[in-house]
Amino acid sequence: MSKSRKLVRKMAKGQLSRAEALACSDCRHACHVMLYSDTKSQLFGRTPIKYIILMQMRFDGLLGFPGGFINTSQESLEEGLIRELQEELGLPISISENDHMDACYAPGTSPSSPRLITHFYVKKLMEEEIREVERVSASTAKDHGQEVLGMVRVPLYTTKGDGGLSSFLSHAFIGNARTQLVNTLLRLNLLSPKDLKKALENSLKTHANTAADLKAVLALTEAEQDQS
Repeated sequence: MSKSRKLVRKMAKGQLSRAEALACSDCRHACHVMLYSDTKSQLFGRTPIKYIILMQMRFDGLLGFPGGFINTSQESLEEGLIRELQEELGLPISISENDHMDACYAPGTSPSSPRLITHFYVKKLMEEEIREVERVSASTAKDHGQEVLGMVRVPLYTTKGDGGLSSFLSHAFIGNARTQLVNTLLRLNLLSPKDLKKALENSLKTHANTAADLKAVLALTEAEQDQS
């Protein structure tokens, strides 16, 4: 089988190596990174948090990871990601090829739209560095309040009433960000498969309840509109 045909088959499956992804000359590339650190802090002084994982609330109300589109004709993937992080977080963060986790082919929304490959990186920092990211991103970052509405931490714990991670996972995520988060939690052993499975199951229940609430609110607005 030819190299080009093998590449097409891998693209169809969605997973590519960094080199294979860059071989796609007619594709757009986007890079995002999960920044995380160890922590000994506890929620309410009794629930271990274990890890601080940063995501961001985007301008469109969706959760995602810091990063953006890269112009591979002018910069490397890592150079472009560093540039994006400077704009969104307000401080330089070193990213190398070793931090590259995977690349995923994302089919276009229409036959005429350019093909997109999303690259996912994972960077472990010290806890004080993570806290500095949170502080600076809310005060001096160029894109704060515009493209980025704020940084958020991923809760890896579960509270009474199935709050915590299960509730977080029921929110709306951009593209494959939720899958990237779950895959990384498993690959780095940041959470056990058993605990993650339980959180996802509870998340489905939360999502169903949220859908019911939205329908009820929609009915109220429709009734108000009919009376006006």
